[in-house]
Amino acid sequence: MGEFKHPETEEAFHENFAQIKPLMNATMAYYESSRCLFCYDAPCITACPTGIDIPLFIRQINTGNLNGAARTIYASNYFGHICGKVCPTEVLCEGACVYNEQDVKPIEIGRLQSFATTNAMETGYQIHHPGDLNGKRVAVVGAGPAGIACACELSSFGYEVDLFEAREHPSGLALYGTAPYKITNDEVLDEVKYLQDQFGFNMLFNQRIETKAAFEKLEQEYDALFLGIGLGNTRPTNTPGENLGNCFGATEFIEELKLNPTETHVGKNVVVIGGGNTAMDAASESARMGAEEVTLIYRRSKEEMRAYGFEFDLAKLVGVQAIFNANVISIYGDENVERITCIQTKNADGKLETIPESEFELECDMLIRATGQLKMTSLLDLIGLDHDSRGRIIVDVSSYQCSNQKYFAGGDAVNGGAEVVNACAEGKKAAQGIHQFLS
Repeated sequence: MGEFKHPETEEAFHENFAQIKPLMNATMAYYESSRCLFCYDAPCITACPTGIDIPLFIRQINTGNLNGAARTIYASNYFGHICGKVCPTEVLCEGACVYNEQDVKPIEIGRLQSFATTNAMETGYQIHHPGDLNGKRVAVVGAGPAGIACACELSSFGYEVDLFEAREHPSGLALYGTAPYKITNDEVLDEVKYLQDQFGFNMLFNQRIETKAAFEKLEQEYDALFLGIGLGNTRPTNTPGENLGNCFGATEFIEELKLNPTETHVGKNVVVIGGGNTAMDAASESARMGAEEVTLIYRRSKEEMRAYGFEFDLAKLVGVQAIFNANVISIYGDENVERITCIQTKNADGKLETIPESEFELECDMLIRATGQLKMTSLLDLIGLDHDSRGRIIVDVSSYQCSNQKYFAGGDAVNGGAEVVNACAEGKKAAQGIHQFLS
């Protein structure tokens, strides 16, 4: 391993994190779009959570109608460009492509989508307009994909929309939590600006809404509220030594990397705990940041990993090693982590069991926990919203309305943690629910 050096400059960082889905040029897009069979029953549409008419926009690209292609995409998905780059297309639209049944490479739908939307953003092509003001106001708490999609749709209906964002930048995990080799920060922020310029919604940054008084104030000033609050910090595992230096949560590590790429520290010998997509990203990013050795530890088998197969392949491509059926039970060091003790595990009729006297040690100078994120249950209890045993907000699935009828919600706070495209779909449906409620 050790093929990557720690990036000291922005240029070196972008070299280490070269885009895995680089933008096509016009010639590439023409030839790729010409491969589409334009299936009449298009399984790719069914596989897209936002229901984009994929054969239509591909045909429009092929006939040189790039504005029409962008219009088709944005009609269904307000984050058309971001989703073209960060969606797990391999298991969604491209995974449903009929070419897979013939052992032929599926159409590169995501890259074609990014090609069309990039053209629209660069030319400033006006697709949307805000509706005539109807005199009603909606507050959106959280400017992530769900919140922004909700704001776009509400604005088109004529609502005055204010987004309250706790951080200093918009788009939530699309910016703070997406690996840099999938999309750059500039691309994310450019699409948000493109949407804001068209719809005119208002974004207020560094506005953390977390007290009962703050919510009561919003309830008085606005006709409805949408919650796109996402999830909290990485869930602690209560492993002895977890509070030592250089022990990080994966979401916090990825956020730091996205905001301060050249200043983010990585150890020489990094261990990542977890078997989900976030664990794969954290491992891949550690390697690309110059770690000499990165080891992924997952308590279950490779077959039981929640991560997509292609995400694991990305990690392996940059030299990440994996140990399955092992659990970290102790973390040691003076001030910073220096080594860990693990124990082997086995699946006994669906139940995870440890194997007696199977402990082993690993040296490491950095530990990253990709052990899931905390749910915002204390906040939900504060404002009296019903949630299930897993901390997800309970909504009416037809309207995304909460137990308190003035509140609507979508995204990770409702689905427990899914893709950007799911959040976009839910935010848009919630806006339609709000419109129906207020009409």
